[in-house]
Amino acid sequence: MSYHTSIMLEECIEGLNIKEDGVYVDLTFGGGGHSKAILEKLNKGHLYAFDQDEDAQENAKDIDSRSFTLVQANFRYLKKYLKFYGVKKVDGILADLGVSSHQINEATRGFSTRFEGPLDMRMDQTLQKTAADVLNEYEEGELQRILGMYGEVRNAKTLASEMVRRRVSKSFETINDLKEILGKYAPRGRENKYYAQVFQAIRIEVNEELKVLEEMLEQANDVLNKDGRLVVMSFHSLEDRIAKNYINKGNFHGEAEKDFYGNLLRPFQPVNRKPTIAKEEEIKSNNRARSAKLRVAEKL
Repeated sequence: MSYHTSIMLEECIEGLNIKEDGVYVDLTFGGGGHSKAILEKLNKGHLYAFDQDEDAQENAKDIDSRSFTLVQANFRYLKKYLKFYGVKKVDGILADLGVSSHQINEATRGFSTRFEGPLDMRMDQTLQKTAADVLNEYEEGELQRILGMYGEVRNAKTLASEMVRRRVSKSFETINDLKEILGKYAPRGRENKYYAQVFQAIRIEVNEELKVLEEMLEQANDVLNKDGRLVVMSFHSLEDRIAKNYINKGNFHGEAEKDFYGNLLRPFQPVNRKPTIAKEEEIKSNNRARSAKLRVAEKL
């Protein structure tokens, strides 16, 4: 698919353990690769696919199936929209947390360091806050926090200070405006990784990605049937840690809580103890698969 190549497609579908009459949710429709594979497995079942990007509506036009409903919304509103459609429980939820290839390759979206374009980074174009707003309006301490926490940038304090100093004379508007500063502070020979860390940090802040993920996981617990499957594919350690802690420990801080009898208090049990990673041949054909980690859990 030209819009986006679905990563670990077979592994995701296998993880869902699809029943032909079941109700499923694809939280990130994107180019529709995962959704189409799920629909092939359904007979009397139904698939609800979420996506906040306006492009999703165009990509969904070639899906002609009564078993399919596109929900143009952020998946943080999972329960709200399922309730709107009269759905109380579902049998499986798939969340592919990666940014689509289309979004990365579209210069006007501002996700990639490779193209010149506006500092946008909004996955939902109706959001007000852009990457430029973060860089031009956040206080130095807040910039340092998001760079260090979300991008794991080692010189976050120095970089945040330089950002604040620079915007006094010229505001941040474009990708190159940001890269001019990053070039001064990037470790030699590791410039691309440094740029990616900074861009990741800003993108996570703009879209509230970690908060949204936590909200979704808690709602998944409420809407999944017993023995229903939760499949989460993440692309960086911050997302994977959140998913791992919630699946294994039942909370986001990662400390086990037990009942009076010593049983773990958690809504899910992991199906795969260690995250599944992409096969070597897939990584060779799609480099983005290299960082993907897939966790599968079953509702207790």
